[in-house]
Amino acid sequence: MKIAFAAMIVAAAPGVAQAQAYSCAVPRTIATPRADLPSASQPRRILPIGSYTLAITWAPQYCRDHVGDASSRFQCDTGRFGFTLHGLWPDGTGAEWPQYCTATGIVPRQVIRATICATPSPQLIQHEWAKHGTCMKTTPATYFRSSTRLFSKLRYPDMDALSRGPLTAGVFARALSRSNPGLPASAIRVTATHQGWLDEVWLCLDKAYRYERCRPNSGGLSAETPLQIWRGRR
Repeated sequence: MKIAFAAMIVAAAPGVAQAQAYSCAVPRTIATPRADLPSASQPRRILPIGSYTLAITWAPQYCRDHVGDASSRFQCDTGRFGFTLHGLWPDGTGAEWPQYCTATGIVPRQVIRATICATPSPQLIQHEWAKHGTCMKTTPATYFRSSTRLFSKLRYPDMDALSRGPLTAGVFARALSRSNPGLPASAIRVTATHQGWLDEVWLCLDKAYRYERCRPNSGGLSAETPLQIWRGRR
């Protein structure tokens, strides 16, 4: 079965199209994830929700950092992915956020199949539901339907062109903002590896899933921080 997201085919320019996969064939066989549970370092926290974060990952860099990782084979062996959906995270009203709110079983296989072209890892799908989704008073199907809907609406700048010139986190945020009317640069946080390569983008949302200015001290690079984008082997 072929699944094509609108955001995957929106632009004819190669650099824009390469920011996300053209299409994704759902694997015939999908591994069953293991349970994801709270721990001493990641405890259960039941807190009020004050806002949300939509986190997306730059897959070429992820794959560069996870060479030989068997769990990343579907995402990384083909090079078909640009940005992927990390998850939709409920934020708290203060410095901490809710997580692992309710004990849960394994995400239903049909939900994994419906999500895997956005989040190409069954284990990450399980983790996102267990850690974040269980705090949102919803079901796995509805949680992932909401996150993939937000993700599929995103459009991307020419990542190839951006990768070849001087770049800062602020310049990247403004480029992403221009590609998405209604998404202000102030609602975009950019993260990078220790070596300064683009890692993830976090979009700040209010409780109605509308973009809002990110709160102070909520993470991400300063606008002036130099940024590099790994293009893969090209």
